[in-house]
Amino acid sequence: MKERRIHAVFEASLLVKGGNALIECVAGGAVAVTGSEPIHALVRRLTRSGWLANPHNFLAAHLLDWANHFSIASQHFVAFYLLSHGIIKLVVVIGLMRERRWAYPVSLVALAGFIAYQLYRYSFTHEIALLLLTAFDLFLIVLVWHEYRLVRHHLPTR
Repeated sequence: MKERRIHAVFEASLLVKGGNALIECVAGGAVAVTGSEPIHALVRRLTRSGWLANPHNFLAAHLLDWANHFSIASQHFVAFYLLSHGIIKLVVVIGLMRERRWAYPVSLVALAGFIAYQLYRYSFTHEIALLLLTAFDLFLIVLVWHEYRLVRHHLPTR
């Protein structure tokens, strides 16, 4: 019973990671084909209405600051970052869902790389979201390692 529950959590975590990967791919593609002016206009529109209109709103202030510093170089970096992470995550998640043996060690390496980069970025930005994402990735590493130990003895090499 315990193994079934762990496997169900593993599969649910893969769905979350896969959903995140799809969102990153769509967002990365959108950023790649959109110039910086539509992004500035969207942020201005968001921060002029509703709860973001408050000048003391933490999120609104950071969104405006981010948009004001969003250059062509930033656009290219964000597009590359989102697309590369999204594609890597999609490939790994699909491989894990199909129980491909290669996907387990590849996902462990990819997740470790994501964690290293997130912690590196955190050292500059101190964004709590990076710590939360890192905690989720660590949790996923534990689940992937657990699943890999099980399937390594039961699956043929594919």
